[in-house]
Amino acid sequence: MDAKDGLPNRDSYLTLAREGTNKRTIERSRFLGSAGKVTTEDQAREFLRQVRQIHSDATHNCCAWVLGTGGEHQFADDNGEPSGSAGRPILGAIASLGLTNVCVVVTRYYGGKKLGIRGLIDAYGTTARELLEELGNREEVLHDRLEVVCAYPEADRILYLLQQMDARILERQYTAIVRIEAAVRRRDVPEAVERLESFGEVRVL
Repeated sequence: MDAKDGLPNRDSYLTLAREGTNKRTIERSRFLGSAGKVTTEDQAREFLRQVRQIHSDATHNCCAWVLGTGGEHQFADDNGEPSGSAGRPILGAIASLGLTNVCVVVTRYYGGKKLGIRGLIDAYGTTARELLEELGNREEVLHDRLEVVCAYPEADRILYLLQQMDARILERQYTAIVRIEAAVRRRDVPEAVERLESFGEVRVL
């Protein structure tokens, strides 16, 4: 199922094209955005830890992350700012661009002038969104591994079929029989299994 369908079992998702930072000054407060590519909560927390270590003298290091191929795991933290004024706007910026497996930290150095709740929401959300738009996005395609076991005469035919499906050959073993392992785009797996079963024993790994 393609990610654009917005349905389960999607086999691709949008994430950052690259990691990076930006900075803005709003009413004398400095806002520094940092965005990283992560795939697990542990990686997201480690990214946050590194940013907080670099900016340990900052007034706030607020963050949000979205994880999972469907963006199903989300987290936001205001880090001392009024509830809902920082983490949620950062999270909203990530979600509005359809990104996942992303962690964004927006660091604030207080400049002496209060922004109010509305001002904070705008500052954190805009800093995050501008950073993500600047870094761009890329599609990550998910693959499943297939193993095909066949007799020698069928090997070339199987390799040809896999090539037609843009599969990536991971391993080939030639013993008494031939064993081929390939990475096939998830949405193409049912068709691949159906076509390959005519020439050998197929298993999804």
